[in-house]
Amino acid sequence: MNIRRKMLQIAGLGAIANAATALNIPRAAAANSDAPSIDKLNEQSETSFVPVHTLDGWTLPYRLNNGVKEFHLVAEEIEHEFAPGSTAKCWGYNGTTPGPTIEAVEGDRVRIFVTNRLLEHTSIHWHGMLLPSGMDGVGGLSQPQIKPGETYAYEFTLRQNGTHMYHPHADEMVQMALGMMGMFIIHPNAREAHQIDRDYCILLHNWALHPGTYRPNPAVMVDFDLWTMNSKVFPAISPMVARSGERVRIRVGNLSMWNHPIHLHGAQFSVTGSDGGRWPESAWRTESTEIVGVGQTRDLDFDAVAGDWIVHCHMAHHTMNAMGHDLPNPVGVDQSVIQQHIRKILPGYQAMGESGMAEHQTHSAMGHHRGPENTLPMMMGKGPFGDLEMGGMFTMIKVRDDLASGDYRDPGWFAAPQASRARKISGDENWGSPPRKSRS
Repeated sequence: MNIRRKMLQIAGLGAIANAATALNIPRAAAANSDAPSIDKLNEQSETSFVPVHTLDGWTLPYRLNNGVKEFHLVAEEIEHEFAPGSTAKCWGYNGTTPGPTIEAVEGDRVRIFVTNRLLEHTSIHWHGMLLPSGMDGVGGLSQPQIKPGETYAYEFTLRQNGTHMYHPHADEMVQMALGMMGMFIIHPNAREAHQIDRDYCILLHNWALHPGTYRPNPAVMVDFDLWTMNSKVFPAISPMVARSGERVRIRVGNLSMWNHPIHLHGAQFSVTGSDGGRWPESAWRTESTEIVGVGQTRDLDFDAVAGDWIVHCHMAHHTMNAMGHDLPNPVGVDQSVIQQHIRKILPGYQAMGESGMAEHQTHSAMGHHRGPENTLPMMMGKGPFGDLEMGGMFTMIKVRDDLASGDYRDPGWFAAPQASRARKISGDENWGSPPRKSRS
């Protein structure tokens, strides 16, 4: 494997050199890996913008070559961890899924090298972007497929701004199901009327990583096991953070096979843009839940309010991890007798679900329910008051009054004043005289 990787690296470097020659690019510039960060170049840019913070991800550095911004993506197989206890053989870019976020400014000329280290051909489509037909990345239509070991160069001028994505248009069912996708953010070339203080980026996806397996199944169309934000599941998804009063933007892209109603607690947001670009302010909508359809992006802007607030898909199964979709519903069923019989052939077996599934996380944590190898419990995560009983597409935005500008560290749990916190007033189920509607 190491020998093959070295050969592909050599082939990739040779292809970059050939691409550089064909495009009149100095070889040193094409091969140079000492690329400055987006923050450094932003400091030198005439157009100042807040760099995007890709949750649990990263932004692809670029180099300037005669005024052209050069990026380099590598399609390859990777080992990816969805959360501690669940890893898989996936496909991605530059060592990660999703691939690194590409950031540039409206009007920039960009040149993107794409090296293929997969065992089959690929291509890249720049989703929602205005560019020449020959740069659209549809294998077999707008270009030949990028064969294993080859490097292609895409070059175009950015004629728009907004939240966009990239993904293959070659063996799309397999390559996207295995994780090949990323975000492409184009900042406006003029100062925005409503300045953003923190700009976050989240890509939604789904995976059929069946219990006990190590490679996602691309043939599944409905029964997915993992629902992810930037290819992570809760509680492995990092929280977003902000200072009270800051203007926050969450850019949400969806390259899964399902639509996701994204709900924010603690604030109403304005829906301000999509993969069609920034909307005129007259078209903004105030919401607390926004459906992000398959293949769409949405920009959600809001003013941060102190507290710990959750951001999640409102489809309940999408905030759970591996689930047994074909299991019978045991709610209300006394399983004590069948449990005794099953324990004779399966010691340690414990029936669940008679009174709901809230006990699942506790039993899993205590080792009473040991799932298949490489499989996450359905419910995970702990908060300051106990189990959170969540998974999948679920994270938080933690807002604090004293958070420093530019500080993205997790500030811990919010200490809500006692008087502003829900509290217990009785342990008697017959307390009070609640009105009930008569059934007669």
